[in-house]
Amino acid sequence: MSSITVVSAPAKVLIAGGYLVLDQKFTGLVISASSRFYTVIQDYQKPGHIVVRSPQFIGAEWSYSVTVHDDGKVDVSQASESKNKFVYFALKYTLMLASERLSAVGSARSLRDSLQCGLDVVAAGDNDFYSQQAKLQELNLPATVATLASITPFCPQDVKLDNTKKTGMGSSAALITSIVSALLLRLGVVTQEEFSQPDSNARKLAHNTAQFVHCFAQGKLYTRFNPALLDNLMKGGDGPLSLSPVLSPGDHWDCQVVPIRLPPLVRLVLADVSAGSNTPSLVGKVLKWRREKADQADALWAAIDTSNQTLAAHLRHLSDLSEQQAGLYASAVTRMSGAPSSEWLDGVESEKPIVEAFLDLRETSENTRGLMRQMGKAAGEEVHIEPDTQTELLDASIAQKGVICGGVPGAGGYDAIWLLLFDPNDGTSTESKERGAKIEKIDEVPGLRVIVQLRR
Repeated sequence: MSSITVVSAPAKVLIAGGYLVLDQKFTGLVISASSRFYTVIQDYQKPGHIVVRSPQFIGAEWSYSVTVHDDGKVDVSQASESKNKFVYFALKYTLMLASERLSAVGSARSLRDSLQCGLDVVAAGDNDFYSQQAKLQELNLPATVATLASITPFCPQDVKLDNTKKTGMGSSAALITSIVSALLLRLGVVTQEEFSQPDSNARKLAHNTAQFVHCFAQGKLYTRFNPALLDNLMKGGDGPLSLSPVLSPGDHWDCQVVPIRLPPLVRLVLADVSAGSNTPSLVGKVLKWRREKADQADALWAAIDTSNQTLAAHLRHLSDLSEQQAGLYASAVTRMSGAPSSEWLDGVESEKPIVEAFLDLRETSENTRGLMRQMGKAAGEEVHIEPDTQTELLDASIAQKGVICGGVPGAGGYDAIWLLLFDPNDGTSTESKERGAKIEKIDEVPGLRVIVQLRR
């Protein structure tokens, strides 16, 4: 196969529901961003071998040898000293699933055929996934939206992957989703036509597989669905393991996804704080506190969940208002974008319901921030969900004209902050209109072919 397979997956920002999404009883509020992570697969010209590269980083290349046995069993062995557990498990379990699915339809040989020339897999993320402060300093440019947009796409980072500073946009989840989806397409497990259909079983299969791989790589089962579902798979091991019955779409995947969108003329931005936190470590400490202080934790989590649900309701209400009173809504946003929140209600009787809805959103977001800080303090001195430096930065940012609300994304820490801004011109931001992973053409993504050809 000489063609090139390209799949991208979007960045995501968990603006509400950090930690609570570990329990199926609670929900999270996730906003998809316009930045995307790309996986590009082409022939490698080395039979039975797969090389995975991330050319944006120094030394980020991992080699694997693959054997497909006559009985369909797939062995994936690491052939390089450098290791990446996310990449390894994505390859291993997607290839195992491919063998099961293809054997079930009498196409077992097609997996061997697909691997006959080997595979060259390149993973590359948009610049927004990583801190660009060092690059801006190198180019002697100020830190502005315009200068960030001027940086070369897929800008190489002059560091090893372990030393990069991220921006809290879910890079590992986007990486795994793009790799799993691209492999399923490349190996003929799903077709392009199926994958391109919203809510198709092909997309659900890719989603379920990526969920499992991400859980396995992190060593934690996040119960967005019944945790018993993945119990056997999470135990791993080298014995017989059947993936398809579990990962195939069906009612046994009991997670609930409810669509939501930002109101018109509102923009989500993340600040490049150029720091970082160990998310698994924070999660472990919070869960330990929850086990040891169950009554205190349950009451606090219930309060946070109520606040999060209210936040989502405010966003939906604002979207409804934008449709019901489009002219007044646009006028109110334009006026509020140039004033501090203390002046939003001044002399605007006709716009009052819209302004009050935005003030309700702001107040609820601040309430959630306070409850999350309370949880961090309760969980221990080293659990910095919203560290003091982040609180100072957020308070100063939210006080600016045109800023609606903000917080720390996901598990919090020092990674980043998010803000919702008024964007009355609706032209300074890029809206994420694509739902989830999508098939791409390499030459239609600026800079993608260049980074694929780069070797470091």
